[in-house]
Amino acid sequence: MTGSGSGTITVHGTVAAGFEGVREEFAAVLAADHTEPGGQLAAYHHGRLVVDLWAGEGIAGDSLPAVYSSTKGAAHLVVALLVQDGVIDPGRTVASYWPEFAAEGKGALTVRELISHRAGLIWADGGFSAEELADDRALAARLAGQRPYWTPGTEYGYHALTVGALTGEVVRRVTGRSIQEIFEERVRAPHGLDFHLGLPEALEPRYVRIRPGVPTPAQAAEAAADPLDPAGLTALAFGLTEDPPLDLVALVNDTRAVRALGPASVGGVASARGLAGMYAAAVSGLEGRAPLLTPETVTEAGRVRWTGTDVVTAKADAFALGFEVVGTVYPTLGEGAFGHSGAAGSQAYADPVNGVAYGYTRRRFALPGGAAPENERLSAAVSEAVAKL
Repeated sequence: MTGSGSGTITVHGTVAAGFEGVREEFAAVLAADHTEPGGQLAAYHHGRLVVDLWAGEGIAGDSLPAVYSSTKGAAHLVVALLVQDGVIDPGRTVASYWPEFAAEGKGALTVRELISHRAGLIWADGGFSAEELADDRALAARLAGQRPYWTPGTEYGYHALTVGALTGEVVRRVTGRSIQEIFEERVRAPHGLDFHLGLPEALEPRYVRIRPGVPTPAQAAEAAADPLDPAGLTALAFGLTEDPPLDLVALVNDTRAVRALGPASVGGVASARGLAGMYAAAVSGLEGRAPLLTPETVTEAGRVRWTGTDVVTAKADAFALGFEVVGTVYPTLGEGAFGHSGAAGSQAYADPVNGVAYGYTRRRFALPGGAAPENERLSAAVSEAVAKL
């Protein structure tokens, strides 16, 4: 292990020859962060770990922070495997696998539409307790009978806290097993990945508590000038209509059940190595193993089916087989790159064209949420290094 100084923070870890610029960019990102910097960065190239860096008080290379919606990437990798196996047909209706789902006019919605956030089931009347949010089966049972917040299939809106439970119930009805069980057996355990959908009690000492975000003066001024509509879809989808409003930081930090059960929307706990390693295993293969996904499934995983403005986030976005299409965010990536970010700032993706798998975590919640802005610089640095090889 080597270290390099960056002001008062030291960067630990290693990079392969040709990736020294990634270390320099990581150090620069940390030096520019005045809110308590700290995080992890990892990247694989054609299945070889070429970037393995970390920094910050109390953070090691194998520390396990919460990765929030980057968990959805793991959940939908399971779905992709089952589609590849011919067990799930994304063109079939959800109700054909899960009859109770047809209630309240949802019978025509397809699995592909469900995993593309088009169901209109962003929340449920009466809200959810922390215990329910930890339990995908409890969420699915509530959502099956829920009246959707728009006509299913007609709009696209981010199902921040519910999509993993919805797709998980389809998986359960088809296989008799949970997403978490299949992920453990087919993905995590065979590759030794530090990416857990259900953190064992023995690994709790490696959990890194996420710190609340600190708004910049510009962010604070923008929030004051344009406050969130308390009756809007954004507030609803993130549990902010509840009394008290849902605290995402406390949900994972203070609810052991969330970490123990690993709800497939937000409950994953992973190192940057684990995030990047999962995507490397999926598209390139690790340690001599064949890739988990065939070239045809990799293409399907990154194929855009719908584009437009998200009615929940009011942002342009695109999903493909449950994954975020990340090439629209990071233009240095090849066509068909796919992955998923997380509210605390994490980002993880596969760039199959260039053979890259990327993972990033951070200790302090990124504001306003989602992939932290420094991912643009770090992702570009990795892509630049690969292009020069």
